[in-house]
Amino acid sequence: MSVTQPIVPVLRPGRQAREGSPGAAAKVHARVTTRYGRRRRCACDAPHPGSGVRGHAGPRSAAPCGAGPRTAARADETGHPVTTAPPLTFLPGSVPAATLPSTDRPRRLGTRRAPADRVFRGVLRVGGVSVLAIMLFVGVFLCVRAWPALRQAGWSFVTTQAWEPDAGRFGIAAIIVGTMLIAAVAVGLALPLALGTALCISEYVPARLRPTLVSLVDLMSAIPSVVYGLWGFFFLQGAVTGLARWLSETFGPVLPFLRVDGFTPGDPLQTVTVFTSSTFVAGIVVAMMITPIMTSIMREVFSQAPVGEREGALALGSTRWGMIRSVVLPYGTGGIVGGTMLGLGRALGETIAVYMIISPVFVIQPHILQNGASSVSSLIALRYGEATPFGMAALMAAGLALFLMTLVVNFAASTIAARSRSGASS
Repeated sequence: MSVTQPIVPVLRPGRQAREGSPGAAAKVHARVTTRYGRRRRCACDAPHPGSGVRGHAGPRSAAPCGAGPRTAARADETGHPVTTAPPLTFLPGSVPAATLPSTDRPRRLGTRRAPADRVFRGVLRVGGVSVLAIMLFVGVFLCVRAWPALRQAGWSFVTTQAWEPDAGRFGIAAIIVGTMLIAAVAVGLALPLALGTALCISEYVPARLRPTLVSLVDLMSAIPSVVYGLWGFFFLQGAVTGLARWLSETFGPVLPFLRVDGFTPGDPLQTVTVFTSSTFVAGIVVAMMITPIMTSIMREVFSQAPVGEREGALALGSTRWGMIRSVVLPYGTGGIVGGTMLGLGRALGETIAVYMIISPVFVIQPHILQNGASSVSSLIALRYGEATPFGMAALMAAGLALFLMTLVVNFAASTIAARSRSGASS
């Protein structure tokens, strides 16, 4: 009668470190089971009586196949031998592998980058830092150069309308108001035009014509400012004089900012001199300049509206305009606001076109149809060539105010536009 001997795994000292992890005992058990637990074929391949299974013949056939000093056998319901792994036991004085200190450490993935990647990342970092450094340098430069004028004027620099630095009376109240009025007129005229153009290109124009129209709109933003200024001075002023007069006569009694002081209806000479070189004309020219920027931002956001929601609205019986009103416009609200504020930032800093059209006045002019307007950028272009050292400091102070105002507007616009570009599609 054979006696089943227990398997005694003894860890050699050289293997204790490798098998000291928490799963080492399970690995030892798996190796023992794989090596000793499978059923071994016997030298005698006689079948068991009545079963067709090869096994021992003769007196030893009563013992299951595989019974021996290395395995423990049992029989299943059909009488076939099924071998099992013997229990693990440890010799006295041996150390179980599971109790050994673990030497496993998480492996670090390789972070070594290719030389081209390192060069590219370095160039990007230098570029980003350079942009911030240049902006900081411009701000510091303006502060240093404007300090003599700011120190002398104090808070009156913000409230004074006149601009006579050599006489000690100068301020940005009138030119800041004029700058904001020109920008407001430009944005008010450009917003519906840009919104309609963006919706037309993204929703109504056939796909084969869309790239052509997009290229034409983008090309408008590449036209130099002086070209817009010449167009506004030689063509637009004469073309919109009748419109400005009609607006003043029709809506002037109701809307104070459309009223023109001292205008006598029926005097053709006065019509020519009163309604030209105004905030309204300058605003139209600037509106034509900022429309491509606003259109590009809005069109990009409208094109990212979820396709699933578009098709769902149409499948439920909505018209094309109903789908735009219920899906595209709500999704593109951030793009509309962001594009509008980006256009506002461009309008605040426009110089040459405004300088060629307006007739500078240094009083607050709330009537946008009346002759005479002012802006910070046009003031700097007008007085830079003949300014004294102190007058130059005053111009630098005005430039610092415009720099801060434009920086705030552009930062807010970029933030809103970035949040609106989710790129979701379903």
